[in-house]
Amino acid sequence: MPGKRHGGSVKNPDTYEALKNKGMSKQRAARISNAQSNKQHRKKS
Repeated sequence: MPGKRHGGSVKNPDTYEALKNKGMSKQRAARISNAQSNKQHRKKS
């Protein structure tokens, strides 16, 4: 499936794909989606 390969380092693939669709670079989208995932993870603990 084209557009769905993002590697194993992306923790929140749905957010990553949404940001990529808005035109962000791969690196920036991955950074933001991972930060969001980490933030949600800390709230649960």
